Amino acid sequence: MPAQREAADARDELPAAPLALTHKVLKSLLGAWALSACSPPETEAVEAHLTTCAACADEALRLRDAVGLLHAERSLDLDPLLRSRVLQGCLAGRPARIPVPDWAAPYDAETARLDALLNDFGDAEWHAPVRLKWFESEQPVSRRTTVAGVIAHLLSVDALVALALGLDDPLGAEAPREPTERTDHFWRSSHFPPTRAIREPWRDQGHDLIRTVSFAGRGVAELAVPYGNFSLPLQDSLLDRAFECWVHAGDIAEAVDYPYDPPSAAHLHTMIDLAARLLPTTLAERRRAGLAAPARHLVSAGSPGRSLRLEIEGVGGGDWYISLDSPAALASPDHTVAHIALDGVEFCQLAAGHVPPEEAAVGQDGDREAIRDVLFAAASMSRL
Repeated sequence: MPAQREAADARDELPAAPLALTHKVLKSLLGAWALSACSPPETEAVEAHLTTCAACADEALRLRDAVGLLHAERSLDLDPLLRSRVLQGCLAGRPARIPVPDWAAPYDAETARLDALLNDFGDAEWHAPVRLKWFESEQPVSRRTTVAGVIAHLLSVDALVALALGLDDPLGAEAPREPTERTDHFWRSSHFPPTRAIREPWRDQGHDLIRTVSFAGRGVAELAVPYGNFSLPLQDSLLDRAFECWVHAGDIAEAVDYPYDPPSAAHLHTMIDLAARLLPTTLAERRRAGLAAPARHLVSAGSPGRSLRLEIEGVGGGDWYISLDSPAALASPDHTVAHIALDGVEFCQLAAGHVPPEEAAVGQDGDREAIRDVLFAAASMSRL
C-alpha cells in the first residue's frame, strides 16, 4: 500500500500533457492570447504553435501590438479641474462672447460633476437609499430618501435662485419659499417617488441659471435671493448651491459605493470663505436664541473686537478671523482669544452637518467657550 501511494503521488507531480489542438482552433485563440485571456494550458499550446507557424506568429504579433494601443486602465473619477482645463483651452483659442461670471463658476462646475456621476446610473442606482444628514436644535438629524429624491431636493431649492432671476418655478406658484418646506412639498405632492426622469429638469434648470446670470451683466451679483427667513446676494446664493450640490453628490456617491473628490482648490476656498463670512451672523442669531454664551465685550460697528482665528489646512485653506461678540465688529488678529485648526474638507463637512461639532476640530487653543460656540454655529448653518 505505501508503494502504491508513492506511485500515485509521483504521477500527480508529473506535468500535465500539453493540449492537442488543431491549427484552426489555435488560430481562433490568438485574439484571446493577445489579451492574456487564455487558460494556462491554452497559452502553452498557442505559444508552442507560434514557434512552428510563421503565419500565426505574424498574426499574433499584429494582435499584441493592437492591444498595446488600447487605453490603459484608469480611474473613472473625474478630475475636478478637468472641466476648467478643457474650457480654458477652448477659450484661449476662441474667447467666449458671453463668459460665465467667476462667482458662478463653482456652481457650473459642481452641477456638471454631479451630472457626469449620474450619467451611467441604471434604475437600481436611481432608487438606491440615501441618508441626508444635517444639524438641528443642537442634535444631528437625518432623512431617508433615494438618489432621485436627492436630485428632486436640489431642483426644489435651486429654483429659489431661478425665481429671483424671474424664471419659472418647477414646483408651481403655490410652493412654499423655505428650502425644507419646498422639498417636503415636492416629495408629498408627487404621485410617485421621483425617478431618473428628474435628472433632465434639474440639469435644464442649472443651465438656465448659468445662462441667465451670464447674460444679465455685473449688477445681478448683488440681487437678493430669499430663503424664507433669510436671504443671500445672488453671488453667494449660487456659491451656497454649489456647496450643497457637492455635499449631496457625496451623499449619492456614498450610497452607490463610488468615490467622489472634493471641488478644485480655488472653488473649495470660496465655499469655505462663504461659511466663514456667515459665521458671525449665525453666532449672533444663536446667542439671541439662548444657544450661545452672551457677548463679553460689545464694541461699536467697525471697531476691533474679540476674535477667533479659524485656520483651514490643506486644499482650499487659509486663515479667517471670526468676530465673536457682534457681526458688525472688526475681527482682528490682535484681539484673537481662540484658535481652531481644521482640514478644509472636514470644515465643510462640519458646515454641512455631517460631522458632530464635538469631533470636528483637529487643533484647539484658547477660550473654550468661544471655540464651542463657533463649532456649533458652523454646524447649525446646515439644513436639509
